[in-house]
Amino acid sequence: MNFKVGLSLALLSSLILTSCTMLQKINEDSNRAFVVNAFWVQDTLAKKNHEFRKINRMSPVIYKNSIIAGNAYDGLVSYGMDSKNKNWRVDIPFGVEASGAAIKDRLFVGSNNGTMYSIDLANGQIVWQFDTKSELVGEPLLNEGILYFVSGSQSLYALDASNGKQLWIHNRQDTASNMTIRGGSKPSISNGLVYAGFSDGTLVAINAKTGTEQWEITLNRNTKFRDIDASPVIDGDFIYINSYDDKIYCVSKDKGEIVWTQNFGGASTPLIFQDKIFVVSSKGEIVALSKKEGTEIWKHSTSQGVYTEPGLINNIIVAGESQGKLQFFEPTTGKKLGSFEPGRGVFSKPSIYGDELYFVSGEGNVYGITARYENKSRIYYLK
Repeated sequence: MNFKVGLSLALLSSLILTSCTMLQKINEDSNRAFVVNAFWVQDTLAKKNHEFRKINRMSPVIYKNSIIAGNAYDGLVSYGMDSKNKNWRVDIPFGVEASGAAIKDRLFVGSNNGTMYSIDLANGQIVWQFDTKSELVGEPLLNEGILYFVSGSQSLYALDASNGKQLWIHNRQDTASNMTIRGGSKPSISNGLVYAGFSDGTLVAINAKTGTEQWEITLNRNTKFRDIDASPVIDGDFIYINSYDDKIYCVSKDKGEIVWTQNFGGASTPLIFQDKIFVVSSKGEIVALSKKEGTEIWKHSTSQGVYTEPGLINNIIVAGESQGKLQFFEPTTGKKLGSFEPGRGVFSKPSIYGDELYFVSGEGNVYGITARYENKSRIYYLK
């Protein structure tokens, strides 16, 4: 890190530690105000990236009292949540974009160099690695000791999580003739079936133990981009999934039949909260739909790129703008409550830890933020 960048980050960290907080008061009533407070920041880069901008989209992983974050340049780093001391760093060629799956003391994460890693969360030691020979930009799923993930070559792998041994692989047809969006679907699992989307426009149900296909349905028939990079969200008897033909689909889980569609879609995974489903589109919209019928309840558009996958903190919807701010919305009305400006946009879905959220900014810094209603009498306002 060069001197100017290091000094800037140090000053920002110092301001946070001395309670020079960034506060916003929006949607206040007689007793409360919604407050956004940045209290923690660190750099994920081992050295500054002077070559070109990369998309830093990994959601941080929270392990005991540590924050593990990655960037799309040089790898992973673990920081103490309280002390902010660096615990360890793992250098990974071409970096990490996909979010990871963590259980007990292991982190499973794919990389841009095509390797799936199993990493000891306590010390950063690589336990095993599995080479797919194609980049891994989709988050893996860990279930009952088996790791499932989709590779850049549109193959769904099942590995023994303890040793990295391949159990089975499901290959899709060659999609080289079609243009595709860079991304990957995180698989979902229910009742012994794994569900995943692929860049040929299909949603597929596969036996989790044997890799045998149970059913498939072609959803996206777009002649240009047929990708389904969003993860299937399972809720009861239904699957909700976004597609790059600018549609969201509700599909029956057992038969793979379309129940309803709505013209809001993209590459991000929908969020279900209560009786609503929250979707971000490739046109820069965040939309609340009724879960049952898909009817529109509210919608916001941004001129700052597109929104990230939405999250939920303290019953508040949060989504980042790829060229702007982290935005907070009241889920029933869609009213904007507050925002936070990290610089160079947000691609990372925030990870929620109680009343705190952590995300990686476009420039590769990992932030810790609180966002909640507070009594006005307890808020100290900066002038």
